[in-house]
Amino acid sequence: MARASATSERPLPTLPLALTQGDPAGIGPELSLRAWQERKERALPAFACIANAEQLARTAERLGWPIPIRECSWEEAPAVFQEALPVIPLAQAADVLPGKPDPVSAAATIASIDRAVAAVRAGQAGAVVTNPIAKSVLYAAGFKHPGHTEYLAHLAAEGGVEPLPVMMLWCEELAVIPVTIHVPLQRVPELLTTKLIVDTARIVAAGLRQQFGIASPRLALSGLNPHAGENGTMGREDEDIVKPAIAQLQAEGIDARGPYPADTMFHARARAGYDAALAMYHDQALIPIKTIAFDEGVNVTLGLPFIRTSPDHGTAFDIAGRGIARPDSLCAALRLAARMAGRRDAAHEAAGQP
Repeated sequence: MARASATSERPLPTLPLALTQGDPAGIGPELSLRAWQERKERALPAFACIANAEQLARTAERLGWPIPIRECSWEEAPAVFQEALPVIPLAQAADVLPGKPDPVSAAATIASIDRAVAAVRAGQAGAVVTNPIAKSVLYAAGFKHPGHTEYLAHLAAEGGVEPLPVMMLWCEELAVIPVTIHVPLQRVPELLTTKLIVDTARIVAAGLRQQFGIASPRLALSGLNPHAGENGTMGREDEDIVKPAIAQLQAEGIDARGPYPADTMFHARARAGYDAALAMYHDQALIPIKTIAFDEGVNVTLGLPFIRTSPDHGTAFDIAGRGIARPDSLCAALRLAARMAGRRDAAHEAAGQP
């Protein structure tokens, strides 16, 4: 399948990846530590954590993990990575206890994201990889953005215009995109428009070409209603909204197909026929990928002027600090970010671009 080319061997980026701290009361700190500890057996690229080094050291000591931690610059990080976990130090304090979310940590959490994006845009780091945050904690501290991805789009604004960020959930077997995301199910029909589907699909097609090396991406679009509406007998949305979007995309030269019944789109034989699936709402998209790859799924944000990946899970406050959180998804996010950055760098080199 063409989708598999996303993980084919490509030159790794020479720049380290920028790993944010996430919510320091969640599992982010221990995942960062564990990822570095298992860097060789998991074949991880060099990364640097933007965090408080003392807090990471206390976490490692509490868990009984003898992990060396060293503050350094971005330039020093690749060499440091061989012997210690590189840390780009934060001035903001984030001294909270595992499993005890506290708005006092919000400033450090946000600063870590800011520093990661700034480093990538300045050419100091190859890609942004974000540990999980808790929106409720940030909201309690006055955070004004709907979520993590929207804040990244805000940081990526050019001339006051923010890009449309598109969330893609990725694993080796499936790439899937929810067209509407974190909204109540009853609001999906009013928010779903032909324009939103077309705009989303354009970004997905461009991202698959540019960042995954798929020359002619094949997009499969689900219907909104059961059986894709059965010719309008189970709701008109698939006839009046989804089908016109597919027709417009096809007229633009994008290989878009559907609408297909969502309940028959995700078995192995169906997945062989497309490179990415666009689902009309959150659970249509996330149920299949979390069934297929619960521990290894990666959240990729398309449409930004920089590469961003993230684990496909939350802060897990209930198990934070116990050392039992699995780093699989974070490690997959780091490896995928490195491949995407390597592909980008190779394309720029071939085109004679810096």
